[in-house]
Amino acid sequence: MGCLGNIIWFLFGGFFSSLCWALLGCLWCITIIGIPIGMQCFKFAGLVLFPFGKDVVYGGGAVSLVANIFWLIFTGIPMAIEHAICGVIFCITIIGIPFGLQHFKIAKLALMPFGATIS
Repeated sequence: MGCLGNIIWFLFGGFFSSLCWALLGCLWCITIIGIPIGMQCFKFAGLVLFPFGKDVVYGGGAVSLVANIFWLIFTGIPMAIEHAICGVIFCITIIGIPFGLQHFKIAKLALMPFGATIS
């Protein structure tokens, strides 16, 4: 399902979404203060491009916790709600369940991206 799921995901929105995240990351990286946020946008761009077969490993320390709190306040909650709603909509049908699960994975990462690695 991973290869076929990635192809379908890529064709029906994954490429456009990844491109938007990459452009947003470039805009954030223009300023020195925005570089950490821009790097997280690039992390999302890589995950959103082909999410099937990728796992997110959470970790980090105190610096990641502080950065995640700022991310959560300014960006994380709307992103997580958006992907959670998309996940619920996809999970209504049996065919859409794998895609809904990928949206839930992205929603979880949207809450706390600092300190997380994608493998």
